Amino acid sequence: MAAPPGAVTDLGRIHLQDVTVESGGTPVRAHLARPAEPGVRPGIVVVQEAHGLNEHIRDVANRFANLGFDAIAPDLYTREGAPAPGDTQDLMRRLFGMPDARVLGDLEACAAHLRALDSASGKVGCIGFCVGGRFTLMFACRSRALDAAVDCWGGFVDRATPDAETSPERPVRVVDMLDGLCCPIHLVGGAEDQNPSPQLLEEIRSRLAQTGQPVSLEVYENAGHAFFADYRPNYREEAAHRLWPRVVEFFDRHLR
Repeated sequence: MAAPPGAVTDLGRIHLQDVTVESGGTPVRAHLARPAEPGVRPGIVVVQEAHGLNEHIRDVANRFANLGFDAIAPDLYTREGAPAPGDTQDLMRRLFGMPDARVLGDLEACAAHLRALDSASGKVGCIGFCVGGRFTLMFACRSRALDAAVDCWGGFVDRATPDAETSPERPVRVVDMLDGLCCPIHLVGGAEDQNPSPQLLEEIRSRLAQTGQPVSLEVYENAGHAFFADYRPNYREEAAHRLWPRVVEFFDRHLR
């Protein structure tokens, strides 16, 4: 297998740091990656998959830093702890137990942290994968803290859980937030994915376009859910290598 798209080959080019970001009275753990060279630059919030702030998500943040962005990846499981490895029931329990309002506060705190850095240009984007894609779409529609967003296969946007349209933790479906979009957004999906399906993504694209914000959608053939995650069996090398430059070009266009 070839190196993942955007792989960092010289760690001397970036500075890595474990930080905490104050959110609702809680110091939320996060991974901060910044270019080693001084300069003024935009920031990007990188939002985890269901598995949490793992090495893959840290590495994605590193890839953005290698391209001249300040990047922060929060640990949204800071309060309750990450799911037990291999325990699907524990994963679902923790995933669906995170209140949307709390997550939104954590992401807004991360955007504020990036804007407070001495290198900040003031522009901040967000990218999320899997549940992080869902949170990114929510963030872009429920806040004014973003200048650009990329939602990669955000699931459970039309219902809260497999068994309920809404829940105490997710009282509003993300598809009912779409008229609040505040920034350009790029939607990404796999043709073989059903959560979200290509049909649902097209419906979301159409509704988001009514806000007047720039909206784009790409559905990748021969790819399903989580096709960018190079540590998972879902990984599709060709699709991942096509996606990465598209994401970089999108952020360059809207943040620089």
